[in-house]
Amino acid sequence: MDNKQLAMEKHELWEGKIEVISRAPLETRDDLCVAYTPGVAEPCVAIQKDENLSFSLTRRGHLVAVITDGTSVLGLGDIGPVASMPVMEGKCALFKAFADVDAFPICVDSTDVDTFVETVRLISKSFGAINLEDISAPRCFEIERRLIEACDIPVFHDDQHGTAIVAAAGVINAAKVTGRQLGNLKIVINGAGAAGSSIAKMLLQMEMGEILLCDRQGILWDGADWMTEPQKELARRTNPQKKQGTLKDALVGADLLIGVSRPNQVTKEMVASMAKDPIIFAMANPVPEILPEEAKAGGAAVVGTGRSDYPNQINNVLAFPGIFKGALQVRATRITEGMKMAAARAIAAMVPEEALSRENILPDALDRRVAQGVADAVAEEAVRTGYARAETNRP
Repeated sequence: MDNKQLAMEKHELWEGKIEVISRAPLETRDDLCVAYTPGVAEPCVAIQKDENLSFSLTRRGHLVAVITDGTSVLGLGDIGPVASMPVMEGKCALFKAFADVDAFPICVDSTDVDTFVETVRLISKSFGAINLEDISAPRCFEIERRLIEACDIPVFHDDQHGTAIVAAAGVINAAKVTGRQLGNLKIVINGAGAAGSSIAKMLLQMEMGEILLCDRQGILWDGADWMTEPQKELARRTNPQKKQGTLKDALVGADLLIGVSRPNQVTKEMVASMAKDPIIFAMANPVPEILPEEAKAGGAAVVGTGRSDYPNQINNVLAFPGIFKGALQVRATRITEGMKMAAARAIAAMVPEEALSRENILPDALDRRVAQGVADAVAEEAVRTGYARAETNRP
């Protein structure tokens, strides 16, 4: 039985990957009086007087909304909100398994930015944080920005920032393995959509080196008339020499390629044109920009993909469970750039120096220690920078 058939059979058997379980006993009249009427009136009145009590007197402080419009789902594209539900449920299951965070899937049947933003804003008081998922670019940039401004809880688009955080962690350790100095890297990012743009911003923030971004029409450069507005903003911050050309041109002499684009965009000859012992993160799924064996044939020293059947899997599950857990622990009002960088460094640090190798630059995606390590780093940064409503971490 192949994975596709097995997945269909399991989903039919499960009838959904998450369920609601009562935390309150409901066996006696006293139980009913405490959990529901008349006792329930007391926490209601308390929350009316102080809204912050909703984080401790209800499940809100442990609950994340996983919200999509279904316009950019995995490798499937725009399949709509209803068809995206299995993915959203899967994301919620990952939250629970890796971080013991409760999450609820919400699929919004609208591609209008105003409608989507207002819908999420109106339900935000039910949750401790918002995870935006599988929303197409460039709409996702405006949606996230507006929701961050409108909501007093963290709003985080995982396709952008989760990918960027794990990729940054991989770069930290891959640089160590290949003897490179962070700050001097020549970096090429192929794919200037949601993930590629966020990766570029994070690597710039962490001052990792000079960046060239490529899209289907070639290298982004300040002055090109074919770019979107978000790409124009990035072009002003990257490619200081205003280099023009194709991905092939961009890769000559580069130390690092990060691919978040399409299958089979890179050849072993293109890898051979890069600097000695180059680093390749080919993250298109399920077929990467170049297969690891081909990249290594071209001289790649370290190769990472988004797949679980190769070493160095660059998987968002290393980031988002711990990020949200840390934010919820201290009741953060938002997730900042500093928290994202703290998460990246925490993930990188989960692989001890003595264990680092070309085949081992990131912790295993199933390593349950990672979420807590990331949560601690995020919570500490939130407290340090004043974005925490609670002074100390909750267990």
